[in-house]
Amino acid sequence: MRTQKCSPRTHRFCDPSRDSEAQQSLHIALSLLNRNRLEPAVPFPEAADELERLRTVTLAEGRFVRHEAQAVGVAAAEAPTSPADFVDWFDGLRENGPGQFDPLFDYLAEEATYEELRWFIRQEVAGEAGFEDLVALVQIKMPQQAKLELARNYWDEMGRGNPAGMHGPLLRRLSQVLDVSGTALEETVWESLALANLMVALAYNRCYAYHAIGALGAIELTAPTRAVRVVEALDRLGVERQASYYFRLHASIDIRHWKGWRENVLPPILEQSPAAAKYIAEGALMRLHAGVRTFDRYRAEFGRPARQANLSDSV
Repeated sequence: MRTQKCSPRTHRFCDPSRDSEAQQSLHIALSLLNRNRLEPAVPFPEAADELERLRTVTLAEGRFVRHEAQAVGVAAAEAPTSPADFVDWFDGLRENGPGQFDPLFDYLAEEATYEELRWFIRQEVAGEAGFEDLVALVQIKMPQQAKLELARNYWDEMGRGNPAGMHGPLLRRLSQVLDVSGTALEETVWESLALANLMVALAYNRCYAYHAIGALGAIELTAPTRAVRVVEALDRLGVERQASYYFRLHASIDIRHWKGWRENVLPPILEQSPAAAKYIAEGALMRLHAGVRTFDRYRAEFGRPARQANLSDSV
């Protein structure tokens, strides 16, 4: 069984704010790290040497996550700590959080060409971290009520036992219909890779478990608004309805998922660990800021004007 090797240029992985070429190199290596972590494998003779090579990239991942957390730390520290107030604060991110109602999605829905839509889906598929696997990782040792809600979320992601309804294969079907499956990491913009790498780093490393709760919750909260516009783009450009079902589904089901998170995931965690509020808030804002960075890059690729900054971008 072949094991992916990390980039030999790991000595360049220091400051996550470096130029685009260094960012691309970093996030390709982190993507390969995550394949090594998550894909089933068997022992192999060079395992010890491989672990030593991966150690360098893992340290780079730590620097990347710290950099992302520092960027939102001040704003996250202002989140309330009582469960009810915190949930209201979190819920407000749907309207006022970074990147909400980004004009990228208006452009996709109303003006983008078929090739631009294909490029967008290509990037989204290549940067997909696997929500169901992230939920499975993050539920470990969480409070009982939260675990049960996360289990319901996971079961939905798995099509409630029906292979035809599993969310991952639904997205892959869309990518096959648009002929964008199998995109190489080198053909994926680093901002999209960074978003996926952030999500895996938070879910995989238990020291970021509360961050992961915030990041996953932010996805459930904010995805429906964007999914609706992507569906409009797919319909406008004549993509068959069956192929676009992934986004149609997420335009509605994530509304119910967020209700579950609001009532059954966040409160029991905060009741058990009030100090977790800061880290859940950091995770949510980290995910939203990573989205802003990705949307900015996508718009630049489409030659669209830069987004007008608004108050939510400094949250």
